[in-house]
Order: sequence, then structure tokens, then C-alpha cells
Amino acid sequence: MAQELFNACEYLLDRRLAAGDGERTALTGPAGDVSYADLRARVCRTAAGLRSLGLRPEQRVLMVMADSPHFVVVYLAAMRIGAIPVPVSTMLRADGIADLLRDSRAAFLAVTGEFAAAAEAAAAAAGTVRVLGEAELDELASAAPEETVYDSGPDTPAFWLYTSGTTGVPKAAMHRHAGVREVCETYGAQVLGIRPGDRCLSAAKAFFAYGLGNSVLFPLSAGAGCVLLPQPSKPDLVAEAAAKHGATLFFAGPTFFAGMLRAGLPADALGGVRLAASAGEALPASLYRRWTSHFGVDILDGIGMTEMLHIFLSNRPGEVRPGTTGTAVPGYDLKLVDEDTGERITAADRPGTLYVRGASAATGYWSSYAASRRVFQGEWLRTGDTYARDADGYYACLGRTGDMIKASGIWVSPMEVEERLLTHPGVAQAVVVAATDVDGLEKPVAYVIRQPGVPEASETELTEHCREGLPSFKRPRAVVFTDTFPTTATGKIRRVDLRSMAEEVLK
Repeated sequence: MAQELFNACEYLLDRRLAAGDGERTALTGPAGDVSYADLRARVCRTAAGLRSLGLRPEQRVLMVMADSPHFVVVYLAAMRIGAIPVPVSTMLRADGIADLLRDSRAAFLAVTGEFAAAAEAAAAAAGTVRVLGEAELDELASAAPEETVYDSGPDTPAFWLYTSGTTGVPKAAMHRHAGVREVCETYGAQVLGIRPGDRCLSAAKAFFAYGLGNSVLFPLSAGAGCVLLPQPSKPDLVAEAAAKHGATLFFAGPTFFAGMLRAGLPADALGGVRLAASAGEALPASLYRRWTSHFGVDILDGIGMTEMLHIFLSNRPGEVRPGTTGTAVPGYDLKLVDEDTGERITAADRPGTLYVRGASAATGYWSSYAASRRVFQGEWLRTGDTYARDADGYYACLGRTGDMIKASGIWVSPMEVEERLLTHPGVAQAVVVAATDVDGLEKPVAYVIRQPGVPEASETELTEHCREGLPSFKRPRAVVFTDTFPTTATGKIRRVDLRSMAEEVLK
């Protein structure tokens, strides 16, 4: 029986030319405009150049690259010839890059200029790996084009993405070629409704799953445009880019949305944007209302995982319920499981650990058997998030399963306390974690960033505000004011660090 052939590069690029999109703008940003025809030509030449250097199918190419045409070209060219691109965080230092070089056993390390020094040091520490800087990548892109596409099938390894969530040793989630099609034709087409006239701008960078979908996979799958910003995302820079490059879809996480409000941007700063999307952390209802009322752009809150490639649970345009993560994206099944009994939860509003199944799931973690067995459980993937589903089928996040607090013998969702704190005008952001008191008992402690431009709220005032709106056992036993929260490379708040910081607060 003949194997079905499918290559993600052909799906994202060649298919667009066949549809007549050759002259449309595929990439834009500070590096200039690149049409679909020009992008395909660069990818085909780079593919030929990589093959001439000895890159073979299923060999890894580690990518420490800013969001730029170079990133997109290397990612697509490697998949075109059956090799495996591995984008990694641009926030890594040389030792971190070296660790991933050794773990992935990459044959090549592709870098953009700003990361060249760290890459060279990492390559020297890791041993036999060839570094490809921008100059050499440009030289490869002048080679004779490689029209041949590797005979990959839907299940052929396509690319890896490293993940560790907010804790743990980095693990490479191995994705297959068909996974690209799955996320584009489920969330991209049926939730975002992405169309050729759209231009996608993502505060989240392309080196991790959320940003990769936003900035590369979704727009290219639909003949739309990608707005690529190589520099770190900041509210004023993003707003400027949105106006300059005509962004219509904007992607970020709750921390960035909150930062945009604190930055004092004018209400029309995102005037051309028709829709925003949020992921990475649950979006508090109060933050959703403040942001949408100020900028006049709706936000679809959703949840995805690197292991699932992108979002599988989301609100829908015109059907947003603030404070929820919406309903299952078409093509995905969800269930809630009681961690104590292992039983599936069917009753409304009863909390449980969220499990998901869908065809975009990674095949497992590279060289990490035990972690793979914990997360990939048959057809189902354990997310590690605690959720409750209401009678209408909308899911509300209660926090990471390990972040739940047992105060006075009763489970407390940190997000419920955070949401109450955010209703106070003096609070811009809030994170609640568990801390042990002098008796060794768990109690909630709140870390708060104050809202600029309003009278400063005191610890007593915020504690009383929580007492008025929550049962007494849920109120924070202490409020710690801070200017920033520790975050991961993907912008998620590192609650594990805050828990460590809170160890002595109640002693």
C-alpha cells in the first residue's frame, strides 16, 4: 500500500503559489517585504545549500534566531529536505544552548547576528556542530534551487520544540508533519477565521509553540501576511508595528496585555486590529474587560501546550465568556479527571485535571521515557491544569494542578483570589501562591503590582477587599508589593519562584 506523502513546507508554501498567491506579501517587518514567490525561491535555494553541506533527513538543526525572514527560511527549508528544525529560546545563554545542542545531538546551529557570540561559545563547548550565521545563510540562499521535496508522510518527524512548562528540565516535544495542518485547519481556520487579507502580529516569539503558530503557521497556511519583529516585544514597539504594517490579528499573553494597559497607550493604538488572542496563562475577567473597553478589540482567551502544538480550548468571536477559556476547538476532545480516584468527572462545576486528545499531539519527548509516560497517556494528554466545566460546556481554569492551595482543609484556586484582587482599582496584576505559616499550614499569599496613576492601596486595604468578596479562608494572609514578576522565556509567570520567595513571608 502506497504511503500518503505530506510535507509541511509544501503545505505552507507551495500550496500558496498553486493558489495564485505568489505576489502576495508573506513576510513583512523591519527586514522589508517578502512575497510568497520570493519566499519559496529562498527556501528552495537554502534547502539545496543545506543539503550540499551534508544535512540529512532527520538530522537536527538547532535555531537560535530572532523573528525574521532568516528564521522562516531555515525552518521551512529544513523540513523541505526531511531534516528537523529545532527553534529554541533566544534568551538562553551559551551554557543553556550547549546543553540543548548535546541533548538534541544537532548537526548544525543556525543563528541570527545578535546571538552569534553565544552560539559560537556554545558550539565550542558542545563539540562537533557547524554554526551557520546570517552571512552563510545568505550565501546558501544564492545556491541553485532545490525543487525536490523529501518523501515525508503525515507521521514523519518534522520539528521539535523544547518545553519545560514553568519548572523542570527542558524536554523536546517531537512533532510530525501532519501536526502543522491540524492546527491550521482547526484553531487557525475555525476559531480565528484567518483569511488572506489578514496580517498577524505576535508579541509571543516564534521560538515556542504559541508564537510559531501565530507568526508562521497560521498566516502562511491561509495566504496571509506575517509581521516579524526581531527585537524583544514591548508595548510601544508592538503598537507602532501594528500601525505601520497593518496588523489585523494580534497575539499576546495576559502579562503583555496588562503591560499594554500600564504603558498608557492611546485607545486607537490598535485601530486596524480586528481580533486579539490570548494564551499561556488564563486571562482574568477584569483584565479582559479593562483591555477591551480601552482598545475596543475583543480577546479570545484559549489554552494550548507545546505538546499539542497550539490552542485546543478557546472562546469564539462573538461568544466570549470572560473568565473562561471557552469550549473545545473543533477536532479536539476534552475530559476532566479526579486526580485522587482517576475517575472521569461529568458533573458541572466540579474541578478536575484537564486531559485533551487531538491529532496535533506530539509523538512524545525525545529521550525522556518517564516524562513521556506521565504526560502522553494513550490517546490522551494530561495538561496538568485544573479546570471546571459549567452546564453550558464552558471551561474555567482554576490554576495548575500543583498550584492549588489547601487552606483550612479546603481547596483554594489561586485564580479566584487573583480575580478578586484585580477588581480593586489599585491593582494592575496579582499572583497568589501557597506559603506555610508558623504552624506549617498552607495559606494564600498575594504578590501585587500596583496600578499606576491611582492612589496606592495598602496591604490592609487589599486584604479587607478580599475578605468582603471571598470566604475568609481564601483571603491572602499577606500582600507583597512588587514591580515585576519572574517569568519564563515564553512570558509565563514562574509561580515556583514566587512560592520560594514566599516561604518566609508568614514565618
